[in-house]
Amino acid sequence: MEWFEDETLWADFSDVLFSAGRAEEARARVGSSPLLRVPAGAAVLDLGCGPGAYAIPLAGSGAAVTGVDLSAALLRRAKAGASEAGVELRLVRADMREFIEPDRFDLAISMYTSFGLFADHDENMRVLRNVRASLKPGGHFLIDLYGKEILARDGGLPHISDVEGGTMIVRGTILGDWERFRDDFILVQGERARTAFVEHTLYSAFELKTMLVEAGFTDVECFGGFDAEPFDNHARRLIVRGSRGSEAA
Repeated sequence: MEWFEDETLWADFSDVLFSAGRAEEARARVGSSPLLRVPAGAAVLDLGCGPGAYAIPLAGSGAAVTGVDLSAALLRRAKAGASEAGVELRLVRADMREFIEPDRFDLAISMYTSFGLFADHDENMRVLRNVRASLKPGGHFLIDLYGKEILARDGGLPHISDVEGGTMIVRGTILGDWERFRDDFILVQGERARTAFVEHTLYSAFELKTMLVEAGFTDVECFGGFDAEPFDNHARRLIVRGSRGSEAA
């Protein structure tokens, strides 16, 4: 079993990994970011949607949102959150390596470093090709992740934070020759301590842009944040956007 298939991770850590503050940040970005602006009725795919931090406000803005995730626990949270917000979400439990709905979506998004989960490069390329096939001609794919350049600048120092009912300790480790990154979590609440980890591939802007081009995307651009600012030494995130192109494949 791969780490992301472990439901205890998402059941035990979802409240701290997907906090109320993170959901509020996502709502603000949907309301202000030119990269997330879509017309009412646009079909949006949130790949690795988790508890719906982006899917719910996008649906609230009038988009027809499909959220895809492998975790049943996170999809239950997304369903409950959508009901509370009074919006409709189409939720699909699926592996992103398998999910494909040809010519359906105007926009696909992959947020919170949900792309690059697989150690096998070909499997990550398969995800890109699936997304491209699932876009309508002219549709866009937006990937948000923690880029290699940002990690090299800011470092992967341990982080301790107060969370509801306890303390979270996070320790990051670079794997291989800057190929992968692992975050180990220790959640201490009262006399109980729980551990978990996540891993993802480390991409530079050039590496991820090259992959999108190889997968058939056009007009590939890199940004340093959700205001569409340039990807430079001040970048907070690595955000890459590519288009399927105006002609059907």
